[in-house]
Amino acid sequence: MEQPRNNVTYFVLLGLTQNPKEQEVLFVLFLLFYVLTIVGNLLIVVTVIVNKSLDSPMYFFLGSLSFMDAIYSSAISPKLLSDLFFGKTTISFQSCMIQLFIEHFFGGSEVFLLLAMAYDRYVAICKPLHYLVVMRQSVCIGLLIVSWVGGFLHSIIQLSTLYGLPFCGPNIIDHFICDMYPLLKLVCTDTYVIGFLVVANGGVICTIVFLLLLISYGVILYSLKNLSQKGRRKALSTCGSHITVVVFFFPPCIFMYARPAKTFPIDKSLSVFYTVITPMLNPLIYTLRNSEMTNAMKNLWGKKKYFN
Repeated sequence: MEQPRNNVTYFVLLGLTQNPKEQEVLFVLFLLFYVLTIVGNLLIVVTVIVNKSLDSPMYFFLGSLSFMDAIYSSAISPKLLSDLFFGKTTISFQSCMIQLFIEHFFGGSEVFLLLAMAYDRYVAICKPLHYLVVMRQSVCIGLLIVSWVGGFLHSIIQLSTLYGLPFCGPNIIDHFICDMYPLLKLVCTDTYVIGFLVVANGGVICTIVFLLLLISYGVILYSLKNLSQKGRRKALSTCGSHITVVVFFFPPCIFMYARPAKTFPIDKSLSVFYTVITPMLNPLIYTLRNSEMTNAMKNLWGKKKYFN
């Protein structure tokens, strides 16, 4: 049988709403969210780079996470804002594939980086005497590289799974971004096996990493009984931030990708949460519960005001 040809050169994104008034409100709201996301995450990156007192693995990983969040958000929010403001909701096939690649590259890298951050906290709390040896600079850089490579491989597999499939029309995506399941819905061939590949490469990875994180934080919390009250408070402060980010990030990820290749009405709301809201909240979560980071930011801005 002859393989159907790809006749689609662009897609139409239906977005979050077709109501002009609602679009205006959402534009203002998401513009505020995007500005806060970029400013908050880049502020953490600059603070970690400039302030020598933050020269530790925990802040090295935190700066890397903030950088990933800034790029991840920038792959999605500018297009969303443009669609809401101008009402032009088309995206070319190539641009759609690029957005899909960047989204899964940085999202996948963040999954593995959160696992590296949990390992760092495990060593710091459960093996404090070996911390400087285990979490030396070369190990931290190696873990970061593994995170990037893991995200890259995940994204390449997702993209290669989808890129060669035939899109014969219609070309209307009931979403505000290009993502796997809404796109698979438009493919004019059987996607049953491909759906399993997407689950294996996305949902299964999210689920396994989430379970590993739950186990690691369970071990960490159990070991807190051996610490002093002051040490317990400090450990809970840093681990509490990590656990909060993990809880915000992974359940939506698991719901979206650890299921058959179908779309649901709630998908768009969940996508807004983990693509727009979570990258904005991460800087707040890590700074409000971390006095060391807060003081470093105050010192950085204090120096800038002094020189100005």
